[in-house]
Amino acid sequence: MFQGASSLVLDAKGRLSVPTRHRDVLSATASNQLTITKHPHGCLMIFPRNEWEKFRARINSMPVDAHWWKRIFLGNAMEVDMDATGRVLVSPELRQAAGISKDAVLMGMGSYFELWDAATYAAEEAEQMKGDMPDVFKDFSF
Repeated sequence: MFQGASSLVLDAKGRLSVPTRHRDVLSATASNQLTITKHPHGCLMIFPRNEWEKFRARINSMPVDAHWWKRIFLGNAMEVDMDATGRVLVSPELRQAAGISKDAVLMGMGSYFELWDAATYAAEEAEQMKGDMPDVFKDFSF
């Protein structure tokens, strides 16, 4: 399970360095193979290949009225390999879609990661913190 946030800087070619704490797991469980696609909240999702295959199967099984979402998730998916130094190339199309130019935040979300433009993430998080928690958390104790 991936968790935690990491501040990253994409290089001039659009590569990000996967944090060291995640590299061994990605190497062992996904042979350094990842899939990146769009997320409806304006960030990118990065899946280890084995988790992507499960997600892709779920999306493919959806009814025809979800066809546009199939296009968004599957049509924008890019398969990438983590190189020997732990870098992953994020395509210009996906970087543009998420508004990521240089500073980014990589969030571990369990079975996948979210990649956010750092300023966008900070603004979204601040906005969410101003509001009430969703009802699902009403009976949750801290």
